[in-house]
Amino acid sequence: MKLGKNILGVGIMTGISRIFGFVRDMLIARGLGAGRLSDVFLAAFKLPNLFRDLLGEGALSAIFIPMYTGQKKDATFAQNVFSWLMCALLVITLVFEVCMPLVVWALAPGFDSDPGKMELTVQIARIMFLYVIFVCGSAFLSAILNAFSRFLLAAFMPVLLNIMLIFAMLGAIVWAPASMLYVMAVTVVLSGIIQFGVLLWRIRHKHFGLRLICPRWTPGIKDMLKKLGISIIGNGFYQITIIIGTLVASFQSGAVSWLYYSDRIVQLPFAMIGLAAGTVLISSLSNAIADKNMRSVYIQQNSAMRRGLMFIFPCVVGLVVMAEPIIRYLFQYGAWTSHSTHAVAVAIMIQAFVLPAMLVSQIYSKTLYATQDVKTPVETSMISLGAASVIYLVAFPFAGYLAIPIGVVISGYLKNYLLGRACRVRGLVRVDWRTIRAILCFAVISGVLGMALAMINITSLWVMFGAIAAYGAVYLPIAYLLDRKI
Repeated sequence: MKLGKNILGVGIMTGISRIFGFVRDMLIARGLGAGRLSDVFLAAFKLPNLFRDLLGEGALSAIFIPMYTGQKKDATFAQNVFSWLMCALLVITLVFEVCMPLVVWALAPGFDSDPGKMELTVQIARIMFLYVIFVCGSAFLSAILNAFSRFLLAAFMPVLLNIMLIFAMLGAIVWAPASMLYVMAVTVVLSGIIQFGVLLWRIRHKHFGLRLICPRWTPGIKDMLKKLGISIIGNGFYQITIIIGTLVASFQSGAVSWLYYSDRIVQLPFAMIGLAAGTVLISSLSNAIADKNMRSVYIQQNSAMRRGLMFIFPCVVGLVVMAEPIIRYLFQYGAWTSHSTHAVAVAIMIQAFVLPAMLVSQIYSKTLYATQDVKTPVETSMISLGAASVIYLVAFPFAGYLAIPIGVVISGYLKNYLLGRACRVRGLVRVDWRTIRAILCFAVISGVLGMALAMINITSLWVMFGAIAAYGAVYLPIAYLLDRKI
């Protein structure tokens, strides 16, 4: 498998998806404003997104792919899992459709005070919840393709959703502004149907053998459900930690918004590099471990570390040096003040330092998942997130809202240490000297060029983009050559 090429391809698709997502958010703000209608759409859209996070994408792939690979990609096992998943999704959808008024009230009880808002949210949520069947089903189909080292089509699917929503909103703004919420809700469901159909066609075209059968209760299904349950508990703990961070930040005016925007900026390079690396590694490591080829495991880990950190280090330096200009020229318009710009920039400068730990943690956690160990990654996440919550509460009286990014950084390195120790104890990771030398070189080059970048006087958006492009044009060839020569 061409590891670097696949990571680059998935990373590019992720970046494109984030860009279209940003355009989508701008259009939502343009078409729905920041009040009643946007509240309805975002609250209704939370439900399918929650199930996508719990049952689809990362959790399902990380559990299914190692088991599927360990069973020599047995078509019968895949068909049985697929059939159980679709039955479960159908039952969940029916239950939520019936209970939607109660669900929406639990999710947004404050909507009851606005006449008609609760009823409208229930209507939109009922339409959009149908998306759960198709987006979670698509996540499973993507896992099948990833197991066979087919990554790009699956990575493109989130782009499709954003493109369809953009065109739907543009059309609704011109021809049916009064029905925009319904147009968007139907478009979400339609995008799910298309994603599901395209991925299913691709799988059958490649003769991977997948169809619905009468579900059978087998030891494999029992084991998978147990692992999925553990993963859902870990994800639930993560959501609780986010709520704690938000509650703590809410005691300082403006802090919730400052942290939202800082996190959006910092998460962009991680999504393009770290998550892309994790998506590719779970498949390639599962294949190597199934073949008991530890040499291949070590080679892939070291390659992913070198290539990932080669891109992450300049992102860290760039975010620290350019945080204030980035926020100023992207967001400081209208009601946005220079005080908010500075507040968000400081949070970015702190939180950016967690990016290397997050990338390496992806490699460690995917290695553990590839051995079908779900418990250790979840336990380490719960420990590190618990530590983050304690830091939020203890540091807030002294550091204010900056307690949250400080807690994120400390807990990120704690998680990285715990995952790395678990892998080393079991002989699942071995970092070679070439990787260590390369990482040190990347850090030094990024820092030196970062000092030069800091001396540039940023006077406009175009100067900022030019400075960032020049930084990359100098750094990347040097880093690439060093990686090849070391």
